[in-house]
Amino acid sequence: MERRSFHDEIGRNRRSSILLIVILTLIVVVLAATISYTFAPEYLIVVLLLSLIFMLAYSYGSYMYGDQVVLSATKARPADEREHLFLRDTVEGLSLAAGVPAPKVYVVPSEEVNAFATGRDPEHASVAVTTGLMSVLDREEMEGVLAHELSHIRNRDVSFMTLVAVLVGLAAILSHVIRRTYRFRGVSRGRRGGRRDRERGAGIEATILALGFFLAIFAPLLTRMVQFAISRQREYLADASGVELTRYSGGLASALEKIMGHNRGEMDVSEAVSHLFFVDPNRSALDSLYATHPPIDERIKRLKAM
Repeated sequence: MERRSFHDEIGRNRRSSILLIVILTLIVVVLAATISYTFAPEYLIVVLLLSLIFMLAYSYGSYMYGDQVVLSATKARPADEREHLFLRDTVEGLSLAAGVPAPKVYVVPSEEVNAFATGRDPEHASVAVTTGLMSVLDREEMEGVLAHELSHIRNRDVSFMTLVAVLVGLAAILSHVIRRTYRFRGVSRGRRGGRRDRERGAGIEATILALGFFLAIFAPLLTRMVQFAISRQREYLADASGVELTRYSGGLASALEKIMGHNRGEMDVSEAVSHLFFVDPNRSALDSLYATHPPIDERIKRLKAM
């Protein structure tokens, strides 16, 4: 694998994230256009407004209070000033290098080697590490993992992924509306069965409605796959940004190598928050398709090429 600087890697993964979110936005736009063509204008406005209000309210709640939910769900407790002095000092030093306020530091009781960052913005952020991470990793490896997590904070990944979740949710709602519309139109046309209805179903209308029906079926799956792909790109970006902070890729690569041999992927963590972690806390047979994290060996390969 050709060597590249962490600046090149950061630029590459940012471009990939932007491309994927553009694709996600286009899917939502096409679904909305299909509804616009199918519904009467007055119904379109009501449906879209209700969908938007619901998704914004849901996302606002997740954005504002999601960090407390995550910390509570993982049984995280504040790091002790004396017992976890190195951990707290390392977070403060890396925060200074990253140009962000030092986040609150928590410890999660688990033998697995893992960590996560949460919070709606750098001013309201928290970083948590497992007890297993502190006992298994050495100083350089721990510093690499913490730099990765602070990069998530600096890159505002929580805000970015909240936007992605809004688009995925809108796509799901619009797809449901379109499927229900097709059922209604099918019954309506079956009752009338007139020549005018058959003629009106031809040409451009049939093409648009066929496209809308296709997207209504597959959009929920496609948008989720794009969401997972964006999550994987943000992990690559945090790896490269973490190297930018420490100026040393070996620590993070070594940490990942130890995790491959140590972790069993059996943390008691909900799938709803698993994307926040440094490595996937839960492994499954479908990880290659639905994984929120890139393969660890691929992350190591990229780090060693920096």
